[in-house]
Amino acid sequence: MSITTRLYNYLNKEKGQRICLDISEQACEQAPRNFFLTLLSNMLTTVGDTLSNPKTVLTWVMSYVGAPVSLISLIVPVRESGSMLPQIFLSYYVRTKSVRKWIWVFGSLAQSAAVMGIGYIALNFQGATAGWLMIVCLIFFSLARAFCSLTSKDVLGKTIPKTRRGKLKGYTVAVSGVLVTASGIIVAYRTQVEQDIWFYAGIIFFAASLWILAAAIYAAIKEFPGDSLGSNTAKPNVFEKLNLIRTDKPFRNFIVARSLLLCSALTAPFYVVLAQEYLGKDGEILGSFIVANGLASMLSAPAWGRFADKSSKQVMVWAALIAAIMGIFIFGVVTLSITARSWFWLYPIAFFLLNVAHNGVRLGRKTYVVDMATGNKRSDYVAVSNTVIGVILLITGGVSALISLISVEGVILVLSLFGFAGAWSSFRLPEVE
Repeated sequence: MSITTRLYNYLNKEKGQRICLDISEQACEQAPRNFFLTLLSNMLTTVGDTLSNPKTVLTWVMSYVGAPVSLISLIVPVRESGSMLPQIFLSYYVRTKSVRKWIWVFGSLAQSAAVMGIGYIALNFQGATAGWLMIVCLIFFSLARAFCSLTSKDVLGKTIPKTRRGKLKGYTVAVSGVLVTASGIIVAYRTQVEQDIWFYAGIIFFAASLWILAAAIYAAIKEFPGDSLGSNTAKPNVFEKLNLIRTDKPFRNFIVARSLLLCSALTAPFYVVLAQEYLGKDGEILGSFIVANGLASMLSAPAWGRFADKSSKQVMVWAALIAAIMGIFIFGVVTLSITARSWFWLYPIAFFLLNVAHNGVRLGRKTYVVDMATGNKRSDYVAVSNTVIGVILLITGGVSALISLISVEGVILVLSLFGFAGAWSSFRLPEVE
């Protein structure tokens, strides 16, 4: 028995016959190897995402180069919605491929190129020009990410058995959290002696390199041919795909719940903006946010992952409640206490708890959508739900940007109230594990 197999059995507590739920016998034989290749590649992209995160690093960099606040408010909705909106149109192409890992590899390389572009812009442009050019790069990044999002769940569903997928995601985020925490400590330390734009651009260039390495590792996954559409198959009408929302009630309810759970993602940048408003723009603060993000992933993701394999809907419920309660608390403290709003550690600790919740939301809803469908239906679920969520993100992001011009605290309050609604909607979903 190989070391990989022994470690796989240990992490998944397999002592007898291997669990092969929802995958072929061939795929089951390769499950240990694919488990760790998927873990490594996703770990690298997760660290890259964190070190170029619009909620922290990009918000900081755009502010550093003098981009308008209105543009900074748009970067999270643009990056997230841009990767979701096209998926219903791209899904036909993906479904024509019986082996889909190469689409993910291409998408990863394209994301690297986009992030490198952001680093270059940071070094050479200022003000609104820099802001708009970075948004253009984010749009390109998002389109590449759309391909990865569509294919990753398919490849996961074909290579990793059910009841092991949540654990894989949990371990991935946890290991990434260790690396992110170390990166945050380095950033906090280095900013004491170096805070020029070259330093921040260097962080972004390093993040871009991680997608290249991830692509090389993902290419080694052993994916067996699966269901695909024939070359003569007519392209489905987009409205026919969207008809799933009307005809498939469990899927429709999932989309409603997921829409309300956006609170955890959309709230995060405003925690950073609050810190800049009340504490200033010292680079040490950025480092503390990165550390908080890493610790949240490292400490919470394994638990969320194990929980998701038992009940992914319950993960969404509890994570949404944590995010909502945290937002209400921050709104109250910042609004009512002039002294507390100037405490340095208030914001990193709040950001830590928010990211604990966000990790739960992401792990819960990703595991839920993979487990609720099989075969090509999984691609349809992912494409339709992501496209609808992309539209909702643009709308809510635009509204949040307008509200933020009046009150940053007000945005946090409104989004937190949506979080409570998201917890209730998730609670009403059926179990799929």
